[in-house]
Amino acid sequence: MQLLWALKGLGALWMCIVLNPHSKPEQKSCWLRQLKKWNSVDVCPWEDGNHGNELPNLTNSLPQGAHANQDLASRPHRTVFTRAIEACDLHWQDSHLQHIISSDLYTNYCYHDDTESSLFDSRGWPMWHEHVPTACARVDALRSHGYPREALRLAIAIVNTLRRQQQRQLELFRQHKKELLHKGVTSITNTEGWVGHPLDPIGTLFSTLTERETGWASDDCSPGFLDLSDSMGMAKCSDPQLCPPARLLEEGESYLALAVETALLGLGQQRSMPDGLYAQEKVCRNEEQLIARLQEVELNDSLIKIFRKQAVFLLEAGPYSGLGETIYRESVPMHTFAKYLFTSLLPHDAELAYKIALRAMRLPVLESTAPTGDLSRPHHMVSVVPNRYPRWFTLSHIESQQCELASTMLTAAKGDARRLETVLESIQKNIHSSSHIFKLAQDAFKIATLMDSLPDITLLKVSLELGLQVMRMTLSTLNWRRREMVRWLVTCATEVGVYALDSIMQGWFTLFTPTEATSIVATTVMSSSTIVRLHLECHQQDNLASSARTLALQCAMKDPQNCALSALTLCEKDHIAFETAYQIVLDAAATGMSYTQLFTIARYMEHRGYPLRAYKLATLAMTHLNLSYNQDTHPAINDVLWACVLSHSLGKNELAAIIPLVVKSVKCATVLSDILRRCTLTTPGVVTLHSRRNSGKLMSLDKAPLRQLLDATIGAYINTTHSRLTHISPRHYSEFIEFLSKARETFLMAHDGHIQFTQFIDNLKQIYKGKKKLMMLVRERFG
Repeated sequence: MQLLWALKGLGALWMCIVLNPHSKPEQKSCWLRQLKKWNSVDVCPWEDGNHGNELPNLTNSLPQGAHANQDLASRPHRTVFTRAIEACDLHWQDSHLQHIISSDLYTNYCYHDDTESSLFDSRGWPMWHEHVPTACARVDALRSHGYPREALRLAIAIVNTLRRQQQRQLELFRQHKKELLHKGVTSITNTEGWVGHPLDPIGTLFSTLTERETGWASDDCSPGFLDLSDSMGMAKCSDPQLCPPARLLEEGESYLALAVETALLGLGQQRSMPDGLYAQEKVCRNEEQLIARLQEVELNDSLIKIFRKQAVFLLEAGPYSGLGETIYRESVPMHTFAKYLFTSLLPHDAELAYKIALRAMRLPVLESTAPTGDLSRPHHMVSVVPNRYPRWFTLSHIESQQCELASTMLTAAKGDARRLETVLESIQKNIHSSSHIFKLAQDAFKIATLMDSLPDITLLKVSLELGLQVMRMTLSTLNWRRREMVRWLVTCATEVGVYALDSIMQGWFTLFTPTEATSIVATTVMSSSTIVRLHLECHQQDNLASSARTLALQCAMKDPQNCALSALTLCEKDHIAFETAYQIVLDAAATGMSYTQLFTIARYMEHRGYPLRAYKLATLAMTHLNLSYNQDTHPAINDVLWACVLSHSLGKNELAAIIPLVVKSVKCATVLSDILRRCTLTTPGVVTLHSRRNSGKLMSLDKAPLRQLLDATIGAYINTTHSRLTHISPRHYSEFIEFLSKARETFLMAHDGHIQFTQFIDNLKQIYKGKKKLMMLVRERFG
């Protein structure tokens, strides 16, 4: 990228070279041949860095050289040398141009031609009508070749022209204002702007004027004075009326003031965002560089007067201004410039400062219904047809600048309820990035809760409103900061007061997902830290807790899978609410909840001292479970074992009821054998999970319900054995023999288990006799 920037600067350098006022025709011909040669190379960088862009021949839209280099006009793109090639057709023979650069005395106070091409303004001072970047390239060439005085004269003539054009543009817009605003559309006056232009016209004028202010102070001609009168036949000044005392500025005016006004005029120009990453970055970079130079200027009363004048023009000049009432959809945003204007004007004219900043907040390129260009436009308004989707590579930077402008206004408006409300409305209308709105909400919160003062409740409410907008914007979209946003909003609402917390809980469904509302919002509201922070009385605490429980129940009904457990936890201290939450779980258990969720809630119930409810939920969970023969590491195994232990502890009836569910849901032999052993260790109900002791006898394996479990376990071992033998490999033989050893232990638990196991082994030997090595191992171990 640095190399690219250097190459772009090379194009501007060649403009200075070919515009040397004393260059000879043979030199220009040599330069032109070399430039065309470089221009034809395939790797020659394009001017805007964007392959595929077509721009008109702007440099040659001049009164001179209109028919030269026509082959360039048809080129598919413009390279860094195109402007220098076009500039080879420019000359310095125009008599009006000669007079401007050769004398401080060139004025005409009797000149009253008020046409657009007038050579003098209403004061009689000379103007120079040429494509502005090209005219400024002449100024740069004069400076570069050692003619600062001449460069200054031409620069002032250009600024005089810009000032007059600005006034005429304002008058023109006022004539058509009603028509344009009624249509609600506009067109753009510049397909390429002066700020960010490859030739940097505004920067050139600013440098020329400020160098005169701080550098050479003498009004005498410099040693290298450019005398064009002999070589170009320039007429000497002979009319006294045209020769008043030498001066370049009006009384009381300074070169610095002229430079500042020129910079403001250029920065406020409405211009189309160029194509290409490089061109767009150049627009941003040049704007920031120019503003940085302006910030070095110490403002005084005369400069503030200029700021006011330009600010009013920007607001009233329609399509000629980037801050007009309606702007072209893809015009360059004014956020960075408006922030500078706002901070400069705020101490002197707050009303005007806010008008500028609020107008600049727009970003129509992101509006789905943004107005398009108007082809039936007033005279001299060049329109760009918006038939492409904008590729704004710098959009992220632009949105950041928009956010900075909004933050600056929020900070300045602290304590002013009317202005804060206006700024809030502008943010909600114009900023489309949830992340940036969240940043503004956080900024407002920080400003409102500074440690050295009491919280600013008005600004806190603005912060809360912005936070609520973020919640609505991100509710149905993915955002990795969503949880952080929700937590922050609850914190902000807590600072605002209990009514704010109650409000967000009442309208939770437009702000949060059910999971967020229960796990974050309601949980935080009912936490002890929130109660302490709010300094609530007992009845206020009760009301807030009631709202939180109502919220939790609503969420549990809407999303029982993810909210039921949180709802039960939040409703523990209220019997009616707790019963309601439990009933919601039971109603959703049949279809709306998974075995994992039901087991989790069942364990919670057992932990809270409700073993029968835990048992009920565990049996419901078992109906949703299905463990196949080879799932001996399934995560639900521990839950199944826990459910059986719970049932066993409650009594024979509960165990008898759950075993058929286990047999139906679990086909894994090792899991079934583990359950069977646990059930035979103690009598059901003798030692409960809550130290309740009963008397009783061990259950018989020959009778229900354990007989059913034993048969199912033996059957599972038989089925699993055949399944494993179908695709067994030699490296798994030893593992299979150990599996059969475990199977024998289960078989032997039956009264005729020895006979069953012997028959089972004999069947294996017969069916899988082809697996000789494996069957030999079986005989060695089991006979």
